[in-house]
Amino acid sequence: MSLREQFGKDILLTGWGHSRFGKLSEETLESLIIQVSTEAITNAGIEPGQVDEIYLGQFNAGMMPLAFPSSLALQVSEQLANVPATRVENACASGSAAMQQGAKALLAGTAKTVLVIGAEKMTQAGADVVGAALLGADYDMAGKPSTTGFTGLFAEVAKHYEKRYGSVGDVLGSIAAKNHRNGVDNPYAQLRKDLGEDFCRNVSEKNPMVADPLRRTDCSPISDGAAAVILSTHRTGGSTTPVRLAGFGHANDFLPTERRDPTAFVGVRASFERAFAMAGLGLGDLDFAEVHDCFTIAELLTYEAMALTEPGQGHRAIEEGWVYKDGKLPINVSGGLKAKGHPVGATGVSQHVIAAMQLTGTAGDMQLRGPRRAAVQNMGGVGIANYVSILEAL
Repeated sequence: MSLREQFGKDILLTGWGHSRFGKLSEETLESLIIQVSTEAITNAGIEPGQVDEIYLGQFNAGMMPLAFPSSLALQVSEQLANVPATRVENACASGSAAMQQGAKALLAGTAKTVLVIGAEKMTQAGADVVGAALLGADYDMAGKPSTTGFTGLFAEVAKHYEKRYGSVGDVLGSIAAKNHRNGVDNPYAQLRKDLGEDFCRNVSEKNPMVADPLRRTDCSPISDGAAAVILSTHRTGGSTTPVRLAGFGHANDFLPTERRDPTAFVGVRASFERAFAMAGLGLGDLDFAEVHDCFTIAELLTYEAMALTEPGQGHRAIEEGWVYKDGKLPINVSGGLKAKGHPVGATGVSQHVIAAMQLTGTAGDMQLRGPRRAAVQNMGGVGIANYVSILEAL
């Protein structure tokens, strides 16, 4: 049973906007929010006054002094005065959390048109501030000093995986090289350079080991950026062809490390299963996916969590070419977080925008040939807050 059959209404993405990702010194959080919100409203063909609710995904956690940004979108237009606006935070999954809150408002009938924004400004903060902020999303390391930050947490995941299944250094290097190559074609991407497999697989002066076995090329960069989407229960007649939200899933895992299997993203698996169940679809119905590769080991484990391979066999997806642009299930054609960048609150909304562009044939040099369905997977913490959306072309 599809979402539309289950709830008796459609949820459509009818307009979207996306900024460049990277070190955007000339931009403020406010200017980024206004830019992408204006684009989304204009492309949806609506007036600002037709927006019933606003959800803003943002992590912040001390990276910016302004910790109360929910009303910044009202700066777009006087017509937005007194529109309900809520900041949504769930670590690096804040963007997708905002998307699902918007979808639920439509399903509840409290809104017919929702503006969802994901935004983050990170590069103005020092590396120590960013590192401490991100570690605030970890039960064991929050508030503690660390020389490797969140990279160290995912490095531990990689070490456990290698102990159980064998070395993955070359496979992670290939994932990084794939995503860097894909990022070249993404005009929004922060890192637009094809680094090649040899560079990504080997430790060097320009590609040092950050936290064994993760090299610099295995880590997503610190970024600024924003993206926005108009969600509606009906077509809005704009310049963008709508895309349907066919289903969504959300699953949280336990926060303490000792209560989780470090080699399996069980919450990611559950969120995929719930999204597929709501959409009445399966993995074989997908044409591509945008997944949360904050570190390359996260993409590898997601291959297994989404049941593309059996546990311990994720290397097959990269070695046999399944996840490349010309493979049976292209993954992170945008370059992923690895090359596109990872302004944490913006990431989930960005993934939906990129997927919608693919499904409407407007992805430019990134464009795949005639895709009909896609999955978007966004993660907060080390597999803690997990969200999946299934999108389909109309």
